[in-house]
Amino acid sequence: MILDDGPLFIADTQVHTDPTPEQVVDATIGAVRHARRFGVTPKVALCSHSQFGSLDTPSGVKMRAALDLLDRREPDFAYEGEMNVDAALDPEIRERLLPGGRIEGAANILIFSGTDAASGVRNILKMKARGLEVGPILMGMGNRAHIATPSITARGLLNMSAIAGTPVAHYG
Repeated sequence: MILDDGPLFIADTQVHTDPTPEQVVDATIGAVRHARRFGVTPKVALCSHSQFGSLDTPSGVKMRAALDLLDRREPDFAYEGEMNVDAALDPEIRERLLPGGRIEGAANILIFSGTDAASGVRNILKMKARGLEVGPILMGMGNRAHIATPSITARGLLNMSAIAGTPVAHYG
């Protein structure tokens, strides 16, 4: 999603309706790869109803487990979780809730615990914030296939064609 203040990547809006923590990690790594492909330095927020362990809801537990899996992998990108979207996008809120966190500034990749939340955020940004949707980008399959939603515009189809025709660089 291209917004007035820059790009914002949102995952997983289409494929895993209720992903496992391992699938959340895979979506995170895929989103980071695509953000880098667009020249964006990734700053990932694992988004949930819970904030930094405040609730033991299913999404909070899942995103904490995904955070633990990411910690074990020691990835080469900044990430933090689990948190509400406002904390992900506003570093002052995040600093108040979790002083000395792992990412600086606003997150530019939001990873959700299910497609309902991710798709809802994507559609709200598209319709109310006038975000320019570039996607959904189907990660994997060597960039050979993508998803065209029923509301896609001619410009959206052009953007998807450009993405599908661009080779994917592989990042460790």
